[in-house]
Amino acid sequence: MTRLPVKDRFDLPDGIIYLDGNSLGPLPCSVPARVASAVTKEWGGHLIKGWNVDGWMAQPVTVADRIARIIGAPPKSTVLGDTLSIKVHQALSAALQMRADRKVILSDNGNFPTDLYMAQGLIRQLDVGHELRTPNPEDVADAITSDVAVVMLTQVDYRTGRMHDMADITARAHAAGAVMIWDLAHSAGAVPLDIAGSNAEFAVGCTYKYLNGGPGAPAFIYVRPDLADHISPALSGWLGHDAPFAFEPDYRPAIGIERFRVGTPSVIQIAALDEALAIWDDVDLKALRGASIQLSELFISEVEARCPELTLASPRNPEHRGSQVSFSYKHGYAVMQALIAQGVIGDYRHPDMMRFGFTPLFLDSDDIRQAVDILQEIIADRSWDDPKFTTVKRVT
Repeated sequence: MTRLPVKDRFDLPDGIIYLDGNSLGPLPCSVPARVASAVTKEWGGHLIKGWNVDGWMAQPVTVADRIARIIGAPPKSTVLGDTLSIKVHQALSAALQMRADRKVILSDNGNFPTDLYMAQGLIRQLDVGHELRTPNPEDVADAITSDVAVVMLTQVDYRTGRMHDMADITARAHAAGAVMIWDLAHSAGAVPLDIAGSNAEFAVGCTYKYLNGGPGAPAFIYVRPDLADHISPALSGWLGHDAPFAFEPDYRPAIGIERFRVGTPSVIQIAALDEALAIWDDVDLKALRGASIQLSELFISEVEARCPELTLASPRNPEHRGSQVSFSYKHGYAVMQALIAQGVIGDYRHPDMMRFGFTPLFLDSDDIRQAVDILQEIIADRSWDDPKFTTVKRVT
């Protein structure tokens, strides 16, 4: 296994300390050539033959198998395509069919909004009396009661980094007779996962964060193999049909995970993702997790020692958080903009959280200390108090 970090595998601008890999991973050096080949050699040279010659039609499963290894899933249990919102809808609609006699969807009030929005929309669409319950994250375990149809949680909280215990929550859900859905958006590529060992029915996630697939990279869905042939997808798209080129007028679901395909695969974007995933071939996920904890612990200790105005918003115990750390500060948005202007890129989450991601693939302890040097200076001289930093932009 390779030794971390592997900075030479990423095309990061000079002078940038990138603490935002939890929101958008940086560009792997080998991706531009792969994308150029997909555009010129495959699309340009092969034209429509690319679907067969270049294996475009198989990409959603073959490339997803590389993700399956990262999330601890068996081959042919995961498929790529569409967006995370679509994959949440697929998983949730299927789960509700599996527990048609129950009406409660249990999540938590820290879950990412798209998961909650998709649940709310599905409840309105079905219109048969379903209810969405969202207790505090720390109260979820005790809220898994016998009337719950589905437990749908994001393992790592997008704001604070708080991490649910996957094995314990899944076991509690199953003991109560509920179906389990995990959103791995802030987990895949950040923490070691054993989705198969957890016995969860479904998992979904995106690929543009820690997996470095690029903006707009497709999402993935995992379905427990023993269930895949027994689910009738609510989004019954053409490419989820058992024989799409038979052009039958009625839907007949494909075998296994293929039935969770919906629309035409984004070939060029998947080519970029496939190349980015090659980085993980020789990365030990346990070593990655250990390095991530070391970096985040260093960051917390340095910030608390030098910037006492900031308040830690993430769990202090590193075993209880993912690969990100958030600090609260009433002027957090402006401070983050000032940091970005000086080459330290994190992001901001309402109402007052400065969020920093720690990706040991391209970060080391010197980066962390230098980032805190700049943060300390910005806080001390109030350079953040400038209209160019206080004016809120569309994307925070």
